[in-house]
Amino acid sequence: MHVDTSWNFAPVVIASLLAYAVVYGMRWRRTRAEGGARAAGWGRATLWATGIALLFIALISPIDRLGEQFATFHMVQHLLIADLAPVALTLALTKWILRPATRRIHWIERKAGPFGHPAFGVVAYVGAMWAWHVPALYDAALEHSLVHVLEHLTFAGAGLLYWWHLLSPIRSRMRLAGMGPILYMASTKILVGFLGVLLAFSPDLLYSYDWAGTKWGLSPLDDQHVAGLVMALEQSIVMGIALAYLFFRMLAESEEADQRAERYGAA
Repeated sequence: MHVDTSWNFAPVVIASLLAYAVVYGMRWRRTRAEGGARAAGWGRATLWATGIALLFIALISPIDRLGEQFATFHMVQHLLIADLAPVALTLALTKWILRPATRRIHWIERKAGPFGHPAFGVVAYVGAMWAWHVPALYDAALEHSLVHVLEHLTFAGAGLLYWWHLLSPIRSRMRLAGMGPILYMASTKILVGFLGVLLAFSPDLLYSYDWAGTKWGLSPLDDQHVAGLVMALEQSIVMGIALAYLFFRMLAESEEADQRAERYGAA
């Protein structure tokens, strides 16, 4: 059975990715000139490039076309947009790179009220994942290009908000502390992972992917089951890696605080 593996060279998407790369590159270069490697290291630039590359894979590469034909590839696309790309893009930022926008970010946070609270990040992320996997909305995204674009924007926005609260280099007044990051991660990933388990073990075909026989060795129901397993596994792996990163970041911040206390004590 024929499978379309063509690339999707959408001009708007390509132009947007290039703009993200150029704007960050200009700011990174200026920050490095002013503050050195600590303010804007090559590792940060690599992370930004990785985030752009992941969005390129999700939206331009054959993954996009395959997502219209397989639930598995559609799931991979969702996870690239909502998890992996936002993680890389957020980690690429430093407080020095963001300095021109820091006051504006804090102003937006204050004006957002309850929508600026980390709890809303959980609601937005989990809500987006569950809502867009309701069969009627999922199939609408497959059938209508504008709905598909809205789906991608929703995942991108929810993913960036969710990971911003967890990984932001700027200290906010509602920054997660203590057991907060663990509860934040666990509540989200367990709820989304449960959705993956439901898809993986559903006895019924939920979405409009339907073909006679097999395609790339998969029946439509097998494809749905694999998609659910991909979601559940990705949520578990990302949670484990993120918690390990947060633990080491906490240790580093604690050490920096101790060093500052010693300097002030000596003075």
